[in-house]
Amino acid sequence: MLITYLTLIGGLVLALAIPLGLAYAQKRTSELLLDRRADATRLAELTDQAVREGDDSLLAAEVQRYSTLYGAAVEVRNGAKTVMIPPDEPITNEGPALRRALAGRTTEKLPLITPFGPRHAVVAEPAGRDAQVVGTVLISAPTDDARRDIALIWLALAFGALAVFTLAIVVARRLTRWALRPVAELDAATEAIAAGRMTARAAVTGPGPSELRRLEERFNAMADAVAAALDKQRAFVADASHELRTPLAVLSLRLENLHPHLTDSGAGEHERAMEEMDRLGALLEDLLALARVEAGTSVAEPVDLVEELKPRLSAWEEVAGAAGIELRSELPGALIATCPPDTAGRIADIAIDNAIKFTSSSGGVVRVELSEDADEAVLRVADDGPGLEADELEAARNRFWRSARHGNVEGSGLGLAIADELARTGGGTLALAAAEPHGLVVELRLPLVQP
Repeated sequence: MLITYLTLIGGLVLALAIPLGLAYAQKRTSELLLDRRADATRLAELTDQAVREGDDSLLAAEVQRYSTLYGAAVEVRNGAKTVMIPPDEPITNEGPALRRALAGRTTEKLPLITPFGPRHAVVAEPAGRDAQVVGTVLISAPTDDARRDIALIWLALAFGALAVFTLAIVVARRLTRWALRPVAELDAATEAIAAGRMTARAAVTGPGPSELRRLEERFNAMADAVAAALDKQRAFVADASHELRTPLAVLSLRLENLHPHLTDSGAGEHERAMEEMDRLGALLEDLLALARVEAGTSVAEPVDLVEELKPRLSAWEEVAGAAGIELRSELPGALIATCPPDTAGRIADIAIDNAIKFTSSSGGVVRVELSEDADEAVLRVADDGPGLEADELEAARNRFWRSARHGNVEGSGLGLAIADELARTGGGTLALAAAEPHGLVVELRLPLVQP
């Protein structure tokens, strides 16, 4: 928008300054022509008198005086084209003007004079009466004064155009900022909402076109409606998950109380029913955890990731050992990141839990590494299990996604979805990659505390 304004204004300034400069140059050229032609006419009269009387003493004296006064070169010829009075210095480019004078015509036009030239203006005037040409007067006058005047006017026009353009830049910048301020506010609000800050809104008061201000009001109304719908959805999931826990616990207790009254043929069905109850309970817990994460109530702060991970890794070592899996960890002395508390710990829990589930129990290894990369803290959890195919790596973070190859493994399919949401709300990123030679790598990146 600013470039468009400045292009139009610059074109308008040039459209005014250039014709004015050329008009003045044309005017000054015409003035010089009239002045020199008047001088040539007077000398032509003296030439006619000298030719008729055969005495050129008066003409020579006048030419000498004129040359000295104006610094011009003057050449006088008779009707036979013989030079009567030679110029003090050679005259160049005299051909066209001399031919017109010999034909009985005066010089009616000069080349346009500019600060860059020509340095001399050649004017020729025929001498004689009626149609009889008895001689010619050729004047080569310097154009220094005319070129200086034109240069001063052109310089003044250039400075004037520059001043006008500078003022136009200031006005155009203010006008552009005024017109686009609502757009910038809308852009900032949409960026904040896309980043998860659902409370961000555009400022509807301030400078800017009324149409864009109305657009901001409608955008805020739309954002309020979307945020309210999301809040209701999250509240429903959280409330449903929470309210279902009590009847689920009661149902589980009643199923357990039924066990003594079952025959041997019904014991197997009772055990499978209890397993489904446990699975349903885990699903409700995961749904409730996801709803809490999506609520975005946690505030980022400096967190020592090492101190957060140590107790969790100690607990997981016992779980991994019971499953016949070796859990190896590499932690630095301290690493401070900016994120909500418990972000890295909960993601580590999810990643390690998945790694233990899918890692072979016969000598399997799960590696947990925490390191620093540029301005980010990097947490890597790698296993040597079957891993995921290339097309499964992206889908694995979807809610309730389960690989067809792992249908018999316990889980709700929400673990990596919760981890991904935790990473996003914590200002970091979660990536899945294949391990070598086989297995899965879960990598979390969080911003480090800036000094």
